[in-house]
Amino acid sequence: MAAIESFSATHPGDPEPGDLIEIFRPAYQHWALYLGDGYVINVTPVGKAGARVRMQLLKDVVGSDTYHINNKYDGTYAPLPVEEIIRRAEYLIDQEVSYDLLSNNCEHFVTLLRYGEGVSSQANRAIGAIGFVTAAAGAFSLLGLLRSRSRERQY
Repeated sequence: MAAIESFSATHPGDPEPGDLIEIFRPAYQHWALYLGDGYVINVTPVGKAGARVRMQLLKDVVGSDTYHINNKYDGTYAPLPVEEIIRRAEYLIDQEVSYDLLSNNCEHFVTLLRYGEGVSSQANRAIGAIGFVTAAAGAFSLLGLLRSRSRERQY
């Protein structure tokens, strides 16, 4: 990895190898793992259920968006040694991996590299919202069925 000059895309601090980088896209957050020398590893969707693991310059992945270093799970999971994180990450470069928004997304990918555990609060929030909507729809359906039966009994 060749060294590159620093860039200023609203970057708060200098990432260290193994850091999780949260990138704020207009409708979601994208996640990458910092490798060093300005490079990150991340997954980019390539088909219905697949993604390609790519090593790219952080500035290219961020583009015109903003980002910050966010090792938010360090209090819950112990980070693996940096050398192991980087070794595991480099092994996966250019490989195709499965991808699923709710169970195997970009945040799952980078947290699996850093902690050995794939975690995504973004996916957990989405699953919670889906569960709430499903429960609410079920409750409204049940209320409709009960009302319908109540009317049938009156006649």
